Amino acid sequence: MIEQISIENFKSLKKVDLKLGRLNLFIGTNASGKSNFFDALRVLQGIGYGFTIHEILDGKPKSASSEVWDTIRGGSARALFAGATAEDSIMFRVKGSLEDGGSGKAYEYAIGFGAREGRLRQEKLSANGDIFDSIANNPQDPVFEVRYSGGKQGRPPHLKFEKSRPVLGQMARGGNGKWNKAHSEAADRVAQVLADMQRIDPAPALLRGYSLAHEIRRMGERGENFAALVRKICSEPGNKAAYLSWLKELRPAELDDVGTLSGAVGEPMFMLKEGGIEYPAPVLSDGTLRFAAIAAAFFQPDMPGALTVEEIENGIHASRVRLLVELLRNRAAAGKTQVLATTHSPIVLAWLKPEEYATTFYCKRDETTGESHIQPLTAIPHFSEIVRKQPIGDLFAEGWMETAL
Repeated sequence: MIEQISIENFKSLKKVDLKLGRLNLFIGTNASGKSNFFDALRVLQGIGYGFTIHEILDGKPKSASSEVWDTIRGGSARALFAGATAEDSIMFRVKGSLEDGGSGKAYEYAIGFGAREGRLRQEKLSANGDIFDSIANNPQDPVFEVRYSGGKQGRPPHLKFEKSRPVLGQMARGGNGKWNKAHSEAADRVAQVLADMQRIDPAPALLRGYSLAHEIRRMGERGENFAALVRKICSEPGNKAAYLSWLKELRPAELDDVGTLSGAVGEPMFMLKEGGIEYPAPVLSDGTLRFAAIAAAFFQPDMPGALTVEEIENGIHASRVRLLVELLRNRAAAGKTQVLATTHSPIVLAWLKPEEYATTFYCKRDETTGESHIQPLTAIPHFSEIVRKQPIGDLFAEGWMETAL
């Protein structure tokens, strides 16, 4: 889990420092920085995968060892904050625990790089003690040197790495005796934390079709193989009952069952049964399918460490938004998955509990500098006083938060 994240000079995020919880919501007007924050999470995911800086920012075609990695919006040309200079580094710092509940090893990871040249400038890793830290590096040098903590007492060695790829991934793959196994395992575990994120943005057109796979353990980010995931969920009675209970909340007067229909060669298609009649995905509404896909993502056999959803209310009727909030809250609290979501809906905010305000973040962009400011609702001046007098949904809809910052 990522408990704290700092970002500097990335897109509109000149300097952002946030403490995260299990459930995190990001609100604000269009172009306020929400999507740029989620792009920053994708950069961290690419670092966890072990990609080069250019691959992370500019994309990577499918290979024998990895799937297609889409470019970060704007690529390397637009990654650096517009007000920064070429000498300024894009910086990321993350802190957290390597085990659920904060009872495991604490870790801290930091990286700085130049976007256009795709080269490392700084990097540091600690996991219950320092492992490596970068030293002063010559920009023209083709290798990247770090000070390694595993050397002889008083004389830690300088290790050399490829400069275009984060050291974290290079150390995680082992070093033929250059560093010890425990440090390689710690690097690998931190890399897994960063890599194990899943973006969910279900596309109804994909949800309506047959799945190419028969059963899967994790759905694609656009809803690829959604029906195959539902088939897997339904093969386990306990999971099916829990999943069906959420769908029944969405359509309480109608729904009898959930499952899949089979195509010519057994490929599955999502189906709901109402009044004894089977309704295949092509005849269901966009909102029903989108909710069903988001709910299914929380019952995946292979749950990610972090799950991100943009515009969670998209396509969901206003009377069912409460259900969506409860789904995210319930699954974030019950499992090992950290949830990060964006919303434009005042109704979503209306269903928040006061203790969730600290991990509900308001995003605002300075029109003069282009800088996005992101801070928890509890940090907005006089928020605690005002919200006791006026509903939070009204404050958001009327633009009070915009003027309070």
